[in-house]
Amino acid sequence: MKTELFDDQIHGTLERIVYYNDLSGWSVVRVALPDSDRIITAVGQLFAVQAGEKIRMRGQWVTSQEYGRQFKVHSYITLKPSTLIGIEKYLASGMIYGVGKAMAKRLIKAFGLEVIDIIENTPARLTQVDGIGRIRARRIVEAWRRSKDIKEVMIFLQTHGVSVSYATKIFKTYGPQAVRLVQQDPYRLAMDIPGIGFKSADKIAASLGIAGESPQRAQAGVLYMLSVLSDKGHICYPVRRLIDETAAMLHVHRKILADALGILRSQNYIAIEEVLPEKMVYLKQLYLCEVEVAAMVRARLKADPVRIPLHIEKALVWFEAKHSIKLAPEQKDAIESAIKEKILVVTGGPGTGKTTLIRAIIEILEKKGSAIQLCAPTGRAAKRMSEATSRNAKTIHRILEFNPVKMKFERNSEMPLDCNMLIIDEVSMVDLVLFFHVLKALPPKARLVLIGDADQLPSVGPGMVLKDIINSDKVKTIHLERVFRQARKSLIVLNAHRVNSGQLPYPRSKYAREDYVFIQRDNPDEVLETIGELITNKIPGKFGFDPLLDIQVLSPMHRGLLGVTSLNLHLQYLLNPGSAGIAIGPQQLRVGDKVMQMRNNYDLEVFNGDMGKIINIDHEGSQIEVDIDEHIVCYQSADLDNLALAYACSIHKAQGNEYPAVVIALHTQHYIMLRRNLLYTALTRGKSLVVVVGSIRALRLAVKREDSTQRYTLLKNRLIE
Repeated sequence: MKTELFDDQIHGTLERIVYYNDLSGWSVVRVALPDSDRIITAVGQLFAVQAGEKIRMRGQWVTSQEYGRQFKVHSYITLKPSTLIGIEKYLASGMIYGVGKAMAKRLIKAFGLEVIDIIENTPARLTQVDGIGRIRARRIVEAWRRSKDIKEVMIFLQTHGVSVSYATKIFKTYGPQAVRLVQQDPYRLAMDIPGIGFKSADKIAASLGIAGESPQRAQAGVLYMLSVLSDKGHICYPVRRLIDETAAMLHVHRKILADALGILRSQNYIAIEEVLPEKMVYLKQLYLCEVEVAAMVRARLKADPVRIPLHIEKALVWFEAKHSIKLAPEQKDAIESAIKEKILVVTGGPGTGKTTLIRAIIEILEKKGSAIQLCAPTGRAAKRMSEATSRNAKTIHRILEFNPVKMKFERNSEMPLDCNMLIIDEVSMVDLVLFFHVLKALPPKARLVLIGDADQLPSVGPGMVLKDIINSDKVKTIHLERVFRQARKSLIVLNAHRVNSGQLPYPRSKYAREDYVFIQRDNPDEVLETIGELITNKIPGKFGFDPLLDIQVLSPMHRGLLGVTSLNLHLQYLLNPGSAGIAIGPQQLRVGDKVMQMRNNYDLEVFNGDMGKIINIDHEGSQIEVDIDEHIVCYQSADLDNLALAYACSIHKAQGNEYPAVVIALHTQHYIMLRRNLLYTALTRGKSLVVVVGSIRALRLAVKREDSTQRYTLLKNRLIE
């Protein structure tokens, strides 16, 4: 598709609506240009437009092989039709319930050009028209007002710099009250509407006349900054640092922000905890979650567990004989602890026997009639857990029965899970809020087994639940450190443990299969070229892996030549070139593309990190169908900004997933992100093959530098108290 670079502006009369999507507002319309016989096609989110209206549009001309030259609309305003023909088309367009072509003609015949003014101001006169009684007149007026509300909202938002796409989302969220709500508090947009950040909301506020040093702006700035900090993993934050960083963002005096904190605290938006040597401030929801999690863990640890009549030694012998294996002493300790303790943590790296441990606990307790449920944070992790145990495992959201309509979990303290034991894998990925909901839904007598690798990257969401629980020394924790003989034959496993202990990976070993390869390329262009050759030719040719299904490229960051965005565009060009797609920011999504969901979408029941393949694109409706784990998800236009190309993804996004083959870009371009736990996490994503492409200097930096970033959380303190 060819796009002309500069914005253009056109106006005309809307002749016909070819296509309209109720959910997204995406439209294909025919517009007659003035003083000309020319009729052009316009496409875009034209919410609630009607035939006969005069329309003024700003946008760009685009040309596609399939649809020819069209005007792609970025913003628009509509005006009342001014001619009898225009008014008749407008009324007959289907906008007004009970008014079709015949009734439109009657209304025009009765009132002429005054008909719109009569509907708005003297609707009682409508009963003068044959076929319109009081009930029908009332319905006509109600339908007219609904349509008018939509148009007023759209015009108001566009006047204040909001794009059509976001205006549609705002109207869907707030309805007819959108204008009033945005006027009262434009900053709520940054919290309520995905994609609208604080800076955009701040521009709208300025255009509405809100002063730069107003208390309203200061309070909104503080809440926004706390939200940003929670996105970075913090549960709380030092008050002094919060004020300094918010003052730098807003360019306001610290005193104004100190006052804002006091008001927000009095209004219950935030909580402030007196902790030496300084005060810590929380968003109120995170404060309540942290306090409740600590209380629920402590209460569970104090409660007496229900005894299971079991001879541990005989059970262990039975399991070993059944599988012809010898359990390690720490594995036996973990199995015994899972049976005795109310909460158990098991942590260890690759090859240390976590999977065998889970199977042993399940098989032994199932013999005693225990009801055990298995779950993991992501769909792929749950699927892997199912394959390893031959039992049904679900995502945490599914096991807690998240209801997207009510936006809450159905499983809670009033309707707890139906199990005697809950086993959660990949717990390093579980954030504080999700863990809070798990504990709420766990029956009082049930045991909880948390399994994860504490040395991996922490959760994407706020908190570091696994590390805080381990470091509190209040919950029985088993550290699996022995790498089993079978696992020692893998260079991936050996090198993951070497990196974790601060040592460079072995380039090769005569004692282990060479499933790890380092390819030195110092020039960034050469790294990009080599990765392309590996994905398209060398790895599929030598190992038989499917470039789309089996190989995942990982990068430490998004920006730069070797960042996720650039790698995706390069790999898409190599693996899926040519066909027309839908443009989303710098990327163009096409049929056959590998894509990833970038944030939780509870309406569609797809979650952050879910991967799939585009199987169909409806260009007219701007809809995309994606196959995600054999579940077809239909994305409307308003949801498309949730999708991104996934030939390459960040190491953070790959967390909890495992791929047959992984190719890691590692270069000094990634300097700011190079950390030991990042590289360790990347290495442990590969099941059968890991190839690192980059500079030896970047590899040394990643191994040498421990993660110095601090997440502010007081969960450990609360557990100790």
